[in-house]
This record gives sequence, structure tokens and C-alpha cells, in this order.
Amino acid sequence: MISITVTALVFGVVFLAELPDKTALAGLVLGTRYRASYVFAGVAAAFLLHVVLAVAAGSVLTLLPQQIVHALTGVLFLGGAAMLLLKKDNGEEEVKKPADQSFWKVAGTGFMLILVAEFGDLTQIMTANLAARYDDPVSVGLGAVLGLWAVAGLGIVGGKALMRRVPLRLITQIAAVLMLALGAWSLWEAVAG
Repeated sequence: MISITVTALVFGVVFLAELPDKTALAGLVLGTRYRASYVFAGVAAAFLLHVVLAVAAGSVLTLLPQQIVHALTGVLFLGGAAMLLLKKDNGEEEVKKPADQSFWKVAGTGFMLILVAEFGDLTQIMTANLAARYDDPVSVGLGAVLGLWAVAGLGIVGGKALMRRVPLRLITQIAAVLMLALGAWSLWEAVAG
């Protein structure tokens, strides 16, 4: 059974953490050059693969004693918050344009870009942590994939408009505060448990 609460929490955390990421900008660049639906298909498939891998890794963590899982996820969330607050914006990355703009070429470009750029990324690590924390792989996976797809869709269709209205730094700070709160809560549970 799917927990709406866990799904919504994971969606919010992953959405806010991924929004200022370079892959949202890469999606924006691809979306301005190619058919948006083709780009989204490739990007969405790559994000789905990443979430499946992250949830599987998080599910393995649930085999450890709960105190250790809470301590580990707490430390990783605090590290993720620090990464968000300390990361430097290097600007947009150049994306190579495939000569052939067929569905498979464009979707393949989007898939490979996200597959490589997001492997071991903060949101993938967060998804594994959340899967371990809540021991609800379906709800965590659904929330994470919907959050990533929402960011991809925004990046592809309307990223420039959003970034003009909401400062990137503010989005990053909100994501960091959420991660700090989750980290502190997990560490408290590890000590209290």
C-alpha cells in the first residue's frame, strides 16, 4: 500500500533538491533545441532507473539495526545539506546536439546525459536514505520519481520563467533546511532509540 504522506514528503525533498541542479539546466537546454516530448522521454527513463537503483540500495540498509540506519541517514542528510549550501554554480553545461533529431537520437541524448550526470548525485543518495528511513520502497520510489520528473518537466518547458521569479539560491536554501531537519530528526531517533 502506498503512503501518501511518505510519497508527498519524498516528492517535496527531492523536488527542491533537484531544482537547482545542473540537470534541470541541461533539460532546459535540450528542451530549447529539440522536441520537448522526446527529451522528456529520455530524461524520465534515466531518472526512473536512478530511483530504482537508489531504492534498492536503501532497502538493503533496512537490514541493519534501526539505530545504525537512523545515525547513517542523519549524517548523510546533514552532509547533503552542507553540499547544497556550499556548492558553487558553474553555469550551464554545453550539451552536444545530435545531428539526427529522431525520437531515438533525442531521447537517447537526454537519457545518457541524465544517466551519467546523476549517477551518485545528491538526490540519488537522498532517495536511498529515504528508502532506508521509511522502509517503504514503493512510496519513496513514487515520490522520488515524480519529484524528478516534475523538475525535468519544468526544466524542459518553463525553467527560464521559474528562475526569473524564484531565486535559485532561495530554492537551494529551502532544500538544505529540509535536509537539515531530516538529518537532525534521524540523529535524534538514533540517540533516543
